[in-house]
Amino acid sequence: MLLSGVGSLQDMADLTIKKKNEVYLQIECDPHIRHELQDEFTFDVPDAKFMPQYRNKYWDGKIRLYNLQKNEIYVGLLDKITSFCKTYNYKFEFLDTKYFGLPYEENERVSEEGVKDYVTAISKYKPRSYQIEGIYDALRRNRRLIISPTGSGKSLMIYAITRYHQEQNRKILIVVPTTSLVEQMYKDFVDYGWDVSDIAHRIYAGKDMLSDCPVIISTWQSIYKQDRKWFRQFSVVIGDEAHQFKSKSLVSIMTKLDDAKFRYGFTGTLDGTQTHKWVLEGLFGPSYKIVNTKDLQDAGYLARLNIKILLLKHEPRKFETYEEEVQYIITHNKRNNFIKNLALDLKGNTLILYSRVETHGQILFDIINISERKVFFIHGGVDVEEREQVRMITERENNAIIVASYGTFSTGINIKRLHNIIFASPSKSRIRNLQSIGRVLRKGEGKSKATLYDIADDTKKGSKQNYTLNHLIERIKYYNEEKFNYDIIQIKI
Repeated sequence: MLLSGVGSLQDMADLTIKKKNEVYLQIECDPHIRHELQDEFTFDVPDAKFMPQYRNKYWDGKIRLYNLQKNEIYVGLLDKITSFCKTYNYKFEFLDTKYFGLPYEENERVSEEGVKDYVTAISKYKPRSYQIEGIYDALRRNRRLIISPTGSGKSLMIYAITRYHQEQNRKILIVVPTTSLVEQMYKDFVDYGWDVSDIAHRIYAGKDMLSDCPVIISTWQSIYKQDRKWFRQFSVVIGDEAHQFKSKSLVSIMTKLDDAKFRYGFTGTLDGTQTHKWVLEGLFGPSYKIVNTKDLQDAGYLARLNIKILLLKHEPRKFETYEEEVQYIITHNKRNNFIKNLALDLKGNTLILYSRVETHGQILFDIINISERKVFFIHGGVDVEEREQVRMITERENNAIIVASYGTFSTGINIKRLHNIIFASPSKSRIRNLQSIGRVLRKGEGKSKATLYDIADDTKKGSKQNYTLNHLIERIKYYNEEKFNYDIIQIKI
């Protein structure tokens, strides 16, 4: 209900809600309700105890989404506010503001059938039904966090949303995590049939920050220090791989976009915590999962995945710290030679993912790069042009090996003819693992199945399990959640 008189609302409602801008709602209510709101929207940050700010007692390890001093909360959490009110029987009303309508206006001009016809007309590729559903829901609601796994065609959905708003004469900011993804997004737009030479401007290291083009594709690292005035040119923001939008720099970008009414986040993976999900929903809008990996595999859109967990049995030993155990594992000569022999024995293109460049990645590359096969080494110091060349060469090869860091190749990189992936370094991150698996799920010419070799280590002494073995247990939980098939093979090393 929209009313213009503030006084009448305060007589009737326990909470009055108004839109400060496209980032924040302001909530007026009695002090005791304000404190209840703060408690409702306060969360413990996972692993906060390991962070320097917490250890040095500068921070209590919590994130508070409701600002008690300013009475502000993210616009995208409006549905959570109304649920809070219903739970505690509080009456709420919306105040009229300089913005027309409620925080969640619906675009009534958009219909699902119209979206289908539109996307079919602008794309060389026939859209899938769930893509039509996702595009329609996003355009209808104006704000959405769309959860759709790797290989589901997120770039087509981003393309359709971008073209729609560009045709409405709105300026669009597309934010991606890496320079490789800037180039890939640009090329995807061209591949769908859009001549973007005078429409899309790319920003990353060394590129011009100013452009009259209606579409800007940028890494977050290139723009997060820009002032608020620079961001006010945009009315639409699209975040690809939005699960990475929880760092302070990325939150800073989203909160500077005061006038960006249209907000769309795309991700294949959330980290499983309520904190992560609510921060992203606050910045973009309510989450909406349009399809899952198993559905895509059953429909034949993604390759079938077989997971082989290779559990290496070491001589029992106890480690005082996680770092001590990791250093033992990644510098273990027999273990690294095992990875080398495995990679050289596998048929098809193989991706080996590692965590540390000098102490692990370089070692693996040096011992593998002695065969006649093409072997590539990718890390943060390799420029975007070279990474793209590696990607394109691999698409034409049958037995190439890529030794790449998780940071450069776990997210977004699109290589359809990738047959095997090896997890060479221990990790428990849900996002990192599921995103990494996504690299091998895309179908390519002559490829309908893929294999993940998850290398784990058992060094436990006595009844207490070692750190990285516990990480394996976490990964197995993710595999069960995603309904992946896996076998555990024990190997004495």
